[in-house]
Amino acid sequence: MALTRLNTNAYGTSLNLASNVTGTLPAANGGSGRTAVTGNVLQVVSGTTSSAVASTSTSFIDINLSLNITPSSTSNKIYVIYTGNNETNGSSGNRLDLQMLRDSTQIADSTSIGTLGSVGIVTSASISKLDEPSTTSQITYKMQGKSADGTIMVYNHGGDTGTLTAYEIAG
Repeated sequence: MALTRLNTNAYGTSLNLASNVTGTLPAANGGSGRTAVTGNVLQVVSGTTSSAVASTSTSFIDINLSLNITPSSTSNKIYVIYTGNNETNGSSGNRLDLQMLRDSTQIADSTSIGTLGSVGIVTSASISKLDEPSTTSQITYKMQGKSADGTIMVYNHGGDTGTLTAYEIAG
């Protein structure tokens, strides 16, 4: 919508933007140019860790990476992204699994990360999920990992930073 000046007085008078203008300020004049709210990013929350976690567990364990976010509306979505470097150690053919949780519910996973026949491979991994939690209560997102075959795995390898980021998207 273009700007409209209300109450046009004599030529040369000043324009009071607080009370005499309606509409959306175009992007070229400092506005966003957007009129729709749906799809806007409302907030971004990020958690990071550089603390390595080593484990031989074949059950999922926390890998010290979580964040809390509180949606402002039940119709909003949360886009969650994990990135991190993890090392598969032990015998050749080893694998590691990762999962993303919303509170205690698995919402995404990545299984059998690693390279068949390789030992000590540092693997960059990423998982993303567009979640629809339908709540305005605080949510905890976290990452967990496990060894697929019982050999040692190192999450957040060598002090590399693992990152978990959540974007609240207007629904």
